[in-house]
Amino acid sequence: MNNYYAQSYGKAQELMYRVFGWMSFALMLTGITSYYVYSVEALRLAIFGNSFIIFGLFIAQIALVVVLSSYIVQISYGAALVLFALYAILSGITLSSIFMIYTMGSIFLTFFVAAAMFAAMALYGALTKHDLTSMGSFLSMTLFGMIIVMLVNLFLQSSVLDLLTAMVGVVVFAGLTAWDMQKLKMLAHQIDSRNVLIDNIAVIVALQLYLDFINLFLSLLRIMGERKK
Repeated sequence: MNNYYAQSYGKAQELMYRVFGWMSFALMLTGITSYYVYSVEALRLAIFGNSFIIFGLFIAQIALVVVLSSYIVQISYGAALVLFALYAILSGITLSSIFMIYTMGSIFLTFFVAAAMFAAMALYGALTKHDLTSMGSFLSMTLFGMIIVMLVNLFLQSSVLDLLTAMVGVVVFAGLTAWDMQKLKMLAHQIDSRNVLIDNIAVIVALQLYLDFINLFLSLLRIMGERKK
């Protein structure tokens, strides 16, 4: 019995390490790609000077998330990693635009604030004894509503509405971080009995937390970011 619990704990710990390892790798890949695209003027102008390329990048990112989420158990571990890395690179390309809008100092400051908030909410999700399922469902619905408002604001161009959606975004993605972390903790303890591929599960959970962090960072940047003059 003790040997079973020791093996179960070892697998749970292994899953946690892999999730945060791949999430950190993806964030590093995104950051390097983002700054590289911004630094190479010809590449930057080629990408952001063509609306079809921008649209294609967004469609490709959505497609990758759908594929990973839908077929994560069916595809190989190597394929899952390649798709995740590709998503991180595509995100880096689109996110390179923030260097054209905001000052470098405010970007770095916002990144550290986002990292601190993410860590705090992840810790809360891992340690709390409260079931966050209902909160997660509410936040997910709020997220869909926020996306609709942001799409409408593309036509309205309201700075007040943009600020309000950014503030809501901070709350939503901070809460989703705690929820996803609680789901990860529960999954870590059940993974042996569910008999699923720990490698593939680590990739998809890493993607979920990666998206939480990126969107939390972008929401904070819209509030804290100092625009270039």
